[in-house]
Amino acid sequence: MTYMDIMLILESTIRIATPLLLACLAGLYSERAGVFDIGLEGKMLLSACIAAAFAYYTGNAWAGLGMAIIATLIMSGIHGLAAITFRGNQLISGVAINFLAAGMTVMLANAWFGQGGRTPQLQGDARFSRLQLPFVDQIKGIDYIGPFYSRVLSGHSILTYAAFVAVPLTWWLLYRTRFGLRLRAVGENPAAVDTAGISVVKLRYAAVGICAVLCAMAGAQLATAVPAAGFVKDMTANRGYIALAALIFAKWRPWQAMWACLLFGVLQAAAIRYQSVDIMGFRIPGQFMDALPYILTVIILAGFVGKAIGPRAGGIPYVKER
Repeated sequence: MTYMDIMLILESTIRIATPLLLACLAGLYSERAGVFDIGLEGKMLLSACIAAAFAYYTGNAWAGLGMAIIATLIMSGIHGLAAITFRGNQLISGVAINFLAAGMTVMLANAWFGQGGRTPQLQGDARFSRLQLPFVDQIKGIDYIGPFYSRVLSGHSILTYAAFVAVPLTWWLLYRTRFGLRLRAVGENPAAVDTAGISVVKLRYAAVGICAVLCAMAGAQLATAVPAAGFVKDMTANRGYIALAALIFAKWRPWQAMWACLLFGVLQAAAIRYQSVDIMGFRIPGQFMDALPYILTVIILAGFVGKAIGPRAGGIPYVKER
């Protein structure tokens, strides 16, 4: 493996990890507030469809992202209504959202474009362009540092940079602000928060709303910020579930969540780069290489995470004492 091969894998790692990281942070906010959200997959899928469709019609990727946020907020509002207001089973509500999104996106895309549940490929301003970091031309000629800066760190969409900026911002918000303290308290002991005169319902809806915005960004990244931009059926490919696995792996902490998503990203990037491998004369098929990141994710979760204890009030509807 050459140095440039490593650079290409790392470049792909950043791109692959971006929607995972956004979805993982989305689940972090929701679950820290005590609302389990299995529906990350469905929200990402819906936002990808809406973002691609409206970006195509308007010719503006930002318009697509805005409509994706609105659509995902509505979907999250349904989940919040079922799980928070009516105190329903949060897992069942999330699974229902996934099924709803899987059917709705194909139906909408086929009704709007008639291409078998997909949108036309996006061009020009209908997709997010790649941004060049400062001094790329001056640095790219330097050995080792130049290719890393110009190929790995530079040349990504604004949503990618927003995802990684969201990590320290989430840490600061959760651990250094009054809102974050209350949000974490709602997930641990909502009765104590209620006794202090703070609305548990409002805080949980706020967390679900933040979750919706981040999921919309994750879906928009998949559909409007890649070279072959556009929506296709089931394009999230279970990334929402991988994001949940990364969240458990990270034990509901933002910095650890970033590293967990990057770990899956590098495994996926290596699998894409090396579709088939020869080991001692035995050829490993490409299908196994595609499945390898998921297999290793399960192994890591089973053998290296240890006991991951989520928020104590997670998944439990709060009933106000009279």
